[in-house]
Amino acid sequence: MKTAAELAKEQKEISISEFFEKNKHLLGFDNPTKALMMTVKEGVDNSLDAAEEAGILPDVNVRIKNISDDKFQIVIQDNGPGIVKEQVPRVFGKLLYGSKFHRLKQNRGQQGLGISCSVLYSQLTTGSPTKVWSKIDNKNKTHYYELNINTIKNEPEILKEEDINDGLKEHGIKIEMRTIGRYRKTIEDYLKQTSIANPFAKIVYNAPDGTRITFPRSVDALPKPAREMRPHPYGVEFGVLLRMLSKTKSKNLASFLSNEFSSLGAHSSNLICKTARLDRNLKPAKLTRDEIEKLLNAMQKVKIQRPPLDCLSPIGDKELEKSLKKEYPESEFITTVQREPEVYRGFPFIIECAIVYGAKTDKMDVIRFANRVPLLYQAGACAITEAVRNVEWKRYNLPQSGNEVSAPVLLIVHMCSTWVPFISESKEAIASYPEIVKEMKLAIQDVARDVSRFLSGKRKVGEQKRRLLLFERYAHEVASSVAKLTGKNEKDIENRLKDLISKRIRISDKDEEQSEQ
Repeated sequence: MKTAAELAKEQKEISISEFFEKNKHLLGFDNPTKALMMTVKEGVDNSLDAAEEAGILPDVNVRIKNISDDKFQIVIQDNGPGIVKEQVPRVFGKLLYGSKFHRLKQNRGQQGLGISCSVLYSQLTTGSPTKVWSKIDNKNKTHYYELNINTIKNEPEILKEEDINDGLKEHGIKIEMRTIGRYRKTIEDYLKQTSIANPFAKIVYNAPDGTRITFPRSVDALPKPAREMRPHPYGVEFGVLLRMLSKTKSKNLASFLSNEFSSLGAHSSNLICKTARLDRNLKPAKLTRDEIEKLLNAMQKVKIQRPPLDCLSPIGDKELEKSLKKEYPESEFITTVQREPEVYRGFPFIIECAIVYGAKTDKMDVIRFANRVPLLYQAGACAITEAVRNVEWKRYNLPQSGNEVSAPVLLIVHMCSTWVPFISESKEAIASYPEIVKEMKLAIQDVARDVSRFLSGKRKVGEQKRRLLLFERYAHEVASSVAKLTGKNEKDIENRLKDLISKRIRISDKDEEQSEQ
């Protein structure tokens, strides 16, 4: 039997890189098909984020080359601001290194895991270093690196570093990785969906078979940038509040509340202190645990304004419609809606929804987005799927059998928020908070009503046209009977009847065209 001292010698710290090296499935790298797609996704997301933050309309080029049966070379290049030389190794070679984790505003990524985990997977499966080119303006040289990740220390391991003249032609980043994977059309679907949610981006894709696909912009302006917000009192927890109190520079409790939280002015701060029965002049760092608990309870009880909404950057209903018309020109009808902002746990969020009717499908397909990023996996565990299942589609003139809708319908649902509650680190599905599911269902019902009205109008026009065609079929018999009753020329009567029917059919066709638009 081992003693406690012997067991203590076996205890040691592990780095985050070591942990994810053994648990890559938590990040979405759990099979070759998905791993290849995730590598592309993380690179493209980084490129879009960087260009947007710099105020640049993104141009992203993706190239995948099949080196051997299961080995692929992935190259992603953008026209973003680039990365300064000393930061390049840490951005690509250190897990949990980034600028977004502590920023409360809408972001594609927040954890500082994505691209460095792709580098880790590449290193783990092929042993090849990742190559990075970075240029911060059109005058300077290109910074070139070849690097791996030291998983024991979670630090970048630089194999080659130089400044070159014949690198990138303009500012931006180019990254090259070699990865074990399995190629499927999922990557093309991801890029198409990314283009839909980011209508201001141009994406060019070169597939392994030599096919080149361009997803052009449908709008030529960047969305209004999201602004960083302070924490809202309704979203803070005991441990976070304790840390904030210990680090604040505010001299008293009232000013701490006003300075550190959003939606709190002098009146609300004093009201919280009064409700908690705490002196507004108390020094924040001196509060006891009991006093902090009283403060927290009061913060939850006092009625406070909702958080600011300029921290969000939704797609926009008009922009989404333009994007969908670009990608689905064959569709009969497109409708979009953007719901009014709502709040959960102190975090604001907006739900956007669209339906494309007449898409090339025989059943409803659902496209899910979170902060402009497509969600391609774990649909069954997602709040969006739950909301879709809660809708009675028969009410909206769409045939439904169980949970399946048998109609040529594409349903798009997008959630944007300062904090999307993903169910795992791989960010593949949204947790089913009741207030979130409710808003999603209401948005879906909004667009479903538009589709119902379109189908009703289309059906009425169709019925009118069928009646006219039926009348046309018996025009000769009608003309003959009228001629006998009036004594007029039968042929003249038949021609006049046919002209009248033709005119009515043209009007009916025009009505049908307008209903489709």
